[in-house]
Amino acid sequence: MLSLFGNHTGYGIDAPAAMEGYTENGGDMVALEEALQDMHSVIESMHEHEMAAIECAHKIRQGGNEESIRESYAPVMKNAIKNVYDKLVEMLKKLWAKLKGYFKNVVRFFDGLVLSGKKFVPVPLKRRAGNKKFITIKGASENNLKDIDVKFPLGKLIVVTGVSGSGKSTLVNTILKRALAQKLNNNSEKPGKYKSITGYKNIEKIIDIDQSPIGRTPRSNPATYTSVFDDIRTLFAQTNEAKMRGYTKARFSFNVKGGRCEACHGDGIIKIEMNFLPDVYVPCEVCHGTRYNSETLEVTYREKNIAEVLDMTINEATKFFQNIPKIARKLQTIVDVGLGYVKLGQSATTLSGGEAQRMKLAAELQKLSTGKNFYILDEPTTGLHTDDIKRLMEVLQRLVDEGNTVLIIEHNLDVIKSADWLIDLGPEGGDGGGTIVTTGTPEEVAEVKESYTGQYLKPVLERDTKLTKEALDKND
Repeated sequence: MLSLFGNHTGYGIDAPAAMEGYTENGGDMVALEEALQDMHSVIESMHEHEMAAIECAHKIRQGGNEESIRESYAPVMKNAIKNVYDKLVEMLKKLWAKLKGYFKNVVRFFDGLVLSGKKFVPVPLKRRAGNKKFITIKGASENNLKDIDVKFPLGKLIVVTGVSGSGKSTLVNTILKRALAQKLNNNSEKPGKYKSITGYKNIEKIIDIDQSPIGRTPRSNPATYTSVFDDIRTLFAQTNEAKMRGYTKARFSFNVKGGRCEACHGDGIIKIEMNFLPDVYVPCEVCHGTRYNSETLEVTYREKNIAEVLDMTINEATKFFQNIPKIARKLQTIVDVGLGYVKLGQSATTLSGGEAQRMKLAAELQKLSTGKNFYILDEPTTGLHTDDIKRLMEVLQRLVDEGNTVLIIEHNLDVIKSADWLIDLGPEGGDGGGTIVTTGTPEEVAEVKESYTGQYLKPVLERDTKLTKEALDKND
């Protein structure tokens, strides 16, 4: 049990405040103690110091079960590859003759780019000084936090680190976020225990960019969420065919009567209720999923009707509208966050949590910033590949370059090394945590021997700083 949890569980933390990592590790403990079989479990998003869970997964698999590790982070992949190598070899024995060449190429690409460090997230060679202003929380004592005082420097990319259960979410989500929302927005949600908060007048808005859906109905999609669909509908209404027919931009909306298919009310799909089974959705037999009636679809822009435009990927649409600056600029922000493969009209309910989060970032990038926003993200890299993390960090750095403050709760070292300022909680989780181990730049934290984060950060920081400098020299 200690190999999974450390020595920090069972100290009276309320159930709603329990970390997801506790739940995952608890499931693994039960599997080992009860010798369960024919079980498939999934673990994801861990601090470097908690990699014992990977070894536990190996023991569970040896007991006749399956364990999936949902993680694109290189150290985890290395450990996983080592532990499942025997199974991989067994699976490929009969196919080896045919797959030998292909498998070598895959390994060469995968190992050569990510695992060897040749494909990496660059390290900022200079850390921002910020605007010299702070938001300060004093006397934070909710759950396991031990009456700590924390200063959050503004105008910087801040990352709060620490092992699971060290108090990160309690500090940021339960206390700071709710306290700011209460002061700035008169929010009624009560913050966790703290004595005082100062400096909040230095920001205008607090923006929580979480992984909740951008919409809960089939009508919600990237085009409507980012408001680019308003501009596209205006463009269609300005065509000669639309003017001749007297169509306004409302005609090209699938939310109101007129241009939409009334059989499905603009959804493009029909819901079939299955009583005790989940509902089933099938394409509308009248509009065949286009959402519009035939008259509306007769209006085209550059030989594409409105339904065909919605069926384009963001990458395709960016090229299609490249001569319309207002539309192209909005679409480019979606491409910048790595979502160019998503379709303009793709239902919001089909987007993953990570995709929804990045779509929210794209929407923020489209807005004119005052430079006084405070963004909060909780483990945004969960399930992301190294290349996706690189794109994500580029977007977050852009927000900070505009003068805003970005605060991230994160375990991922690619994010941690990219920060301007780190706040490391711990040293352990539960009752062994709740204190500030150290604060400072990544370089400063890497030198603190008492910090688990610093111990694992140092070699990664040294390696990637060297690679970043080499890459810059090559470009010069």
